[in-house]
Amino acid sequence: MERLCGPELPFWVANQTFHTERPDLTECFQLSVLSWLPCIYLWAVSPVYLFYLKRNNKGYIMMSIMNRFKTVFGLLLWIVCWTDLFYTFHELRQGNGHPPIYFVTPLVLGMTMLLATFLIQFERLRGVQSSGVLFIFWFLSVLCAIVPFRSKILQASSQSEVTDKLRFTTFYLYFTLALCELILCCFNEKPPLFSSAVTDPNPCPEATAGFLSSMTFWWFTSMAIKGYKMPLEAQDLWSLNKRDSSKVMVPNLLREWEKEQTKAKSEPHLSTQAVYSKPLPSSTNHIAGGGGGGGESSPEEAEVLLSNQKAAPHKPSFLRSLIKAFGPYFMIGSAYKLMQDIVTFVNPQLLRMLIKFTEQKGVPDWWGYALAFLMFFTAILQTLILHHHFQYCFVTGMNVRTAIIGAIYRKSLVITNAAKRSTTVGEVVNLMSVDAQRFMDLTTFLNMLWSAPLQIMLALYFLWQNLGPSVLAGVAVMIMLIPLNAVIAMKTRAYQVEQMQYKDSRIKLMNEILNGIKVLKLYAWENSFRDKVLDIRQKELNTLRKTAYLGALSTMAWTSAPFLVALTTFAVYVTVDENNILDAEKAFVSLALFNILRFPLNMLPQVISSMVQASVSLKRIQNFLSHDELDPNSVDRKNNTTEFSVTVVNGKFTWSKEDLPVLQNINVMVPQGSLLAVVGHVGCGKSSLISALLGEMEKLEGEISIRGSVAYVPQQAWIQNCTLRDNILFGIAYNEQKYRCVLEACALTPDLEVLPGGDMTEIGEKGINLSGGQRQRVSLARALYSDADVYLLDDPLSAVDAHVAKHIFDNLIGPEGALKGKTRILVTHGISFLPQVDNIMVIVEGRVSEMGSYQELLTQNGAFAEFLRNYALEDFVEEDQALEELIEDEELFPDDALSNHTDMVDNEPVVNETKRNFIRQISIISSDGENPRCRSVRRQGCSQKKSPEPQEKKKPLEMEKLIQSETSATGRVKTKVYLEYAKAVGPLLSVFICFLYGCQSASAIGANFWLSQWTNDASKNQTKENANMRVGVYAALGTAQGVLLLVNCLLCRAYSMLRAAKLTHYNMLQGVLRAPQAFFESTPTGRLLNRFSKDIDAIDSHIPENIDIWMRTFWYTLNVLLICSALTPMFLIVIAPLMVFYWWVQRFYVATSRQLKRLESVSRSPIYSHFSETITGSSVIRAYGRHTAFVLMSDLKVDENQKSYFPGIVSNRWLGVRIEFIGNCIVLFAAMFAVTGKESLNPGLVGLSVSYALQVTMSLNWMVRMTSDLENNIVAVERVKEYSETKTEAPWEVEDKKPPPDWPREGNVHFQDYSVRYREGLDLVLKNLTLSVKGGEKIGIVGRTGAGKSSMTLCLFRILEAAGGEITIDDVKISEIGLHDLRSKLTIIPQEPVLFSGSLRMNLDPFDQCSDEAVWKALEHSHLDKFVSNQPAKLELECAEGGENLSVGQRQLVCLARALLRKTRILVLDEATAAIDLETDDLIQSTIRTQFEDCTVFTIAHRLNTIMDYTRVLVLDKGQVAEFDTPANLLSQKGIFYSMAKDAGLAQ
Repeated sequence: MERLCGPELPFWVANQTFHTERPDLTECFQLSVLSWLPCIYLWAVSPVYLFYLKRNNKGYIMMSIMNRFKTVFGLLLWIVCWTDLFYTFHELRQGNGHPPIYFVTPLVLGMTMLLATFLIQFERLRGVQSSGVLFIFWFLSVLCAIVPFRSKILQASSQSEVTDKLRFTTFYLYFTLALCELILCCFNEKPPLFSSAVTDPNPCPEATAGFLSSMTFWWFTSMAIKGYKMPLEAQDLWSLNKRDSSKVMVPNLLREWEKEQTKAKSEPHLSTQAVYSKPLPSSTNHIAGGGGGGGESSPEEAEVLLSNQKAAPHKPSFLRSLIKAFGPYFMIGSAYKLMQDIVTFVNPQLLRMLIKFTEQKGVPDWWGYALAFLMFFTAILQTLILHHHFQYCFVTGMNVRTAIIGAIYRKSLVITNAAKRSTTVGEVVNLMSVDAQRFMDLTTFLNMLWSAPLQIMLALYFLWQNLGPSVLAGVAVMIMLIPLNAVIAMKTRAYQVEQMQYKDSRIKLMNEILNGIKVLKLYAWENSFRDKVLDIRQKELNTLRKTAYLGALSTMAWTSAPFLVALTTFAVYVTVDENNILDAEKAFVSLALFNILRFPLNMLPQVISSMVQASVSLKRIQNFLSHDELDPNSVDRKNNTTEFSVTVVNGKFTWSKEDLPVLQNINVMVPQGSLLAVVGHVGCGKSSLISALLGEMEKLEGEISIRGSVAYVPQQAWIQNCTLRDNILFGIAYNEQKYRCVLEACALTPDLEVLPGGDMTEIGEKGINLSGGQRQRVSLARALYSDADVYLLDDPLSAVDAHVAKHIFDNLIGPEGALKGKTRILVTHGISFLPQVDNIMVIVEGRVSEMGSYQELLTQNGAFAEFLRNYALEDFVEEDQALEELIEDEELFPDDALSNHTDMVDNEPVVNETKRNFIRQISIISSDGENPRCRSVRRQGCSQKKSPEPQEKKKPLEMEKLIQSETSATGRVKTKVYLEYAKAVGPLLSVFICFLYGCQSASAIGANFWLSQWTNDASKNQTKENANMRVGVYAALGTAQGVLLLVNCLLCRAYSMLRAAKLTHYNMLQGVLRAPQAFFESTPTGRLLNRFSKDIDAIDSHIPENIDIWMRTFWYTLNVLLICSALTPMFLIVIAPLMVFYWWVQRFYVATSRQLKRLESVSRSPIYSHFSETITGSSVIRAYGRHTAFVLMSDLKVDENQKSYFPGIVSNRWLGVRIEFIGNCIVLFAAMFAVTGKESLNPGLVGLSVSYALQVTMSLNWMVRMTSDLENNIVAVERVKEYSETKTEAPWEVEDKKPPPDWPREGNVHFQDYSVRYREGLDLVLKNLTLSVKGGEKIGIVGRTGAGKSSMTLCLFRILEAAGGEITIDDVKISEIGLHDLRSKLTIIPQEPVLFSGSLRMNLDPFDQCSDEAVWKALEHSHLDKFVSNQPAKLELECAEGGENLSVGQRQLVCLARALLRKTRILVLDEATAAIDLETDDLIQSTIRTQFEDCTVFTIAHRLNTIMDYTRVLVLDKGQVAEFDTPANLLSQKGIFYSMAKDAGLAQ
């Protein structure tokens, strides 16, 4: 420095700087260090920055006025600096020599200004709207220029005039220009041309925010204000940044994952020969997902595998792909964290200086103020850095979630059936919700893994300096606490897993209950299932209670930890050596350091447990993503050589590798444009064949090829939750003409008139508001509209009425239908259509037994001919003869002849023969199978309606939306909800808990106050005599705090809150089970499940935790403010404005963040409901090739959800920065007042107040966060409460109106002027029905779809309540008795067989009322005994979710067995025989005739032949009785029934 400044300009003069009231820096220091600092910074940063700008080009920005000003100012600065330089040269020539520094500094400054000007322009060309690099540079320049600014004025005032006029002027010019640049730097440039900010309707301001704005998250303020003024709506949200969208994130991750998978496959196995001792079957329909052939196929091979464990295939690591995809971005956050860790330790050092300062007498005051401001600035710096670190971490977490959900969704569309069976829908939805969430949580903490140890080491280093070896005692205590916490964490983890399992099974059960709720209501089984749920719930709560005990221990350990550490350290320090004196400086600096230590030590176990959880999730996700995928090439779609459009050569198929093959040596050739019918018994493999053709099954051997596109109609129609039209279009453009004809062919036109919104009616989940037949026809319409080449129809005609089936066959499937010329494969049970098909294929037990045309098969006289002979009605009689015979028949078969055959059981074959003859005589298949009159009328209808219809239809569509959109309550959470919760906890208890928190907090303060008294002994030299007493009291106060905390936690979490959780769940379950059927039709299951999982979870675990932390922080903050105010009353003046600001920020934040949380949770359920919908329909989606469209839909839904999640993260950062600013102000004022009151305060109290103030930031922040968390979570109480208070149906039992136990004795049913509607405001479905049925009559109910057939049966069960009139059964008005009393006395075999997962026995008899013999007998009568006795588990046979492991026909038989077990006087059959082949159908009919002989039976019939021998037939039309008489009379009346019978070929 001597060389640069010369001898007469010294670099540093202490007296001039420190020990004076008017400090100043020397000229040399000003010229060198202060001038060079900004320059060094800019030159150091610019290479990196220029490289970054070259890589990231955002398009260029037009030259604006501001930009021109910046450039001009930059050039002026350069001129100013070099004016100085040339002036120095000029003086040199005058002989007025200056030291070298006068040349160097202006030169360097000038060069730097040129660099800055260049950067201004380069940034503009690269589209940077606001530059952080330059902002920091100008800020440093101005900051460094402030010192010379002051000292030049001081000098000028001390001397009478300015000596160096030019340099004086240039400096002030320089200062002004630099200040202008700084100010201009705060403003933003316009966005670059053509950027998304210009095109996007609602862009996220983050991209265009200035440097200052993004440092302080100021850009979020607009949303906070908007959210405060009125509740945010979905359209107020900013669109997602491009880089956070699924479109960018998911492919990123999948790319890395695919690399991993290929790497895993290519890595050579160690001893390949050993593992594959037998070559695995090669042509499996399979892409083995994780390398290594799928499952072991033989025991020898399994042994070889065991002997050579090392050779297990290398699994692809999902973790590695995550790191590669998201690591780099995450690292930026880590860099911030490192900076923050270092800055944290500055404040305790400043505190030490401050306490020293108060101890010294006669030092200049400005020292204290400087320290106070330094503390303030480091705190602010720390705040900004910390929140940027969090922002990076959270955004990474959000991206990870997006990517994982996307990956899982894409995978679930292509996994094999075997893999699908190993994971239920619920589990996969869990992968999406819970496991993806865990990764999200982990990313926020992940940096603590290295940061915590670093902080601990630094803290220990400073502590050692402070207290020497005594620190080791404190550290020992901390280390002892770690294993304790580790053990607690392990146990907690185990309990959590256990609780998750209970929760899973509870949700699975709830899912089934909600899916089968109609059946539960019809059978009056609610209680049995409610008890099952409550049983699981009780176990779950017991586990929660154990977790809470552990939690209380661990909380106590951690909260008392800093205190215990301080206690042991101080005690050891004082007792080890007489000369060790605990003064304020040592005690409070140590406390500040211990408090810093507390955070990493607290976090470590959390991070570790969070990592353990994430690793479990990682395994689950990795396993799912490694599942085998369907081989897209198992079906050859390219084949154009043959004239056959579908060929299967030597096919052998199975559902999963382990199972036996379901289909064997299948050989099929279907010529282009032909119609092939597939027939066979229930469970013989008809549907499996269709699946095989779609490539859904494992192909063990053989070849399949299909030419052209495929349309597929599954046996159980898959309907999406969208409008009817969208269901039919399925992503193809709308074409009015084609669409109308499709509706016509599928007989949907009349249904549209019935539906409230026509084809724009919204269909509920799983098509809940369509009848079975309508669903099936929508499914057919979808196939027809798709205009494919090959049609695979899996029994589409079973669910519709006979005449509709005929209409569909004639107009759609048959040789004259809309599909003629296309290749059609039709699985069917209906025999009447077989003569019209080109080829018939008979499947017996998984093999093709014969194949050929109808005539060929009849002549072959094989299994098929036998089949037909049993069922077909072969006699072709002339018309007149038929009529004569009918008239004779009436005398032969009097009314009840058939139902009164008592000997039916003994001579069944005889009776069947008689019955067959009877049917044969009255029913003749008309030779042309065509009914010209009926057809032509319909055709005309189609052409007339074409023009006027669209206009009328489109107006009323808005009125009726079935599924009510999920209400998210807006505005503040009502105090009522808190009171409701307090009531559930217990009001007295709640008050007592609050009181305890106050006590605990008071003892904590007492301990610290005592410490400050103790440190004051040092100044009075009384340390020796008081040491023991001081230590003792300190220990007692601290222990009291710990004990109170423990009691509190136990009371709060383990007892009262769990009681509340139990109550709320019980009430909601009651409420939901008591709700009427209409409630379930308008509420999607996903939403109900969400309440039962998410919201109950919040009440179980989040709310207690929130309340606990909130109470603790609230009291803590209160204490800090009390202490500071007590010591320096001046503090109160400051507190008022700060608290106002705090309250104001909090109100803004809570209003906005709460609404964001609500929007987020509302937008979350569609992701999952769309997902479960996709899984159930994956085969349809694949068949139609709509894979990508569905992936896009899912991505959209995820992005929609992240759109509300992202502002939620930012709102937390926005809040954090503002709240911590308040905290930092408190630190500043505490320190300032300590300096001003230096004379009156002793150092102990200064230490106490400032160290407390340093802590307050944290607790202020936590308090707002917890307030808002609590508000968000308490919403759960509100939502659960909403469903506990749903409108209930009538009471289950009415005590004073109980019917006699043996009611109904006769079984007489009487409808009197009965009318009913589905919901308030809809039209009547049944209008003034009056009819009476005598006990033991068999009534067939027929009518078009939507005529009110099913509604009539629902009325008997009071699923629908009367709108007028009444029904009496045996003189008891059913509207007066309890629902359970009524429903348990009626039996229904519902339209859709619903089974619950559990044993078969549980499905038949959930209350365990019947003996095993009775159950077996029922099975025998329902012809299931053979099937069940062949199963190893017999009655304990496990039924899968929804009975998936039984065929539809078998499920229907189980429902029949259920009915047989209940054996009531009144039986209702709702289209029960729809999905069954004729043989089984016959069995069922005969079972019903024999077993329910003396019962009243109502049958809703599709196949008219089943009711031809019933006592009477009721024909409904538009909700009124059209005809009601014996079948024979109705036929002779030639009315509606006659025309239906004629359609079905049962009359001429």
